Amino acid sequence: MHNILIRPLVTEKMTELMESENKYGFIVNYNTNKIEIAKAIEKKFEVNVVAVNTIRYKGKTKTQFTRKGRFTGKTPRFKKAIITIKEGQTLDLFEEI
Repeated sequence: MHNILIRPLVTEKMTELMESENKYGFIVNYNTNKIEIAKAIEKKFEVNVVAVNTIRYKGKTKTQFTRKGRFTGKTPRFKKAIITIKEGQTLDLFEEI
């Protein structure tokens, strides 16, 4: 089985959503679906998941000009999941630190 949860999203916007709407963001494996993500969150953090919203990002093409010519590369694609958990429950994302 592949690793579903890669890392939590810790940004200003996600921190605001955590406090106001009880939503948490994660970078997840690109090939997982909402049901697998919900089960992984419930198993790892022992909370009840109400909803899962996912966003798939394509990799962007980047070009860099150097003295030796043009270098073209691509950023990796990734998938973001925003999880809404039951009212009154919280996730302790920083318990390992």
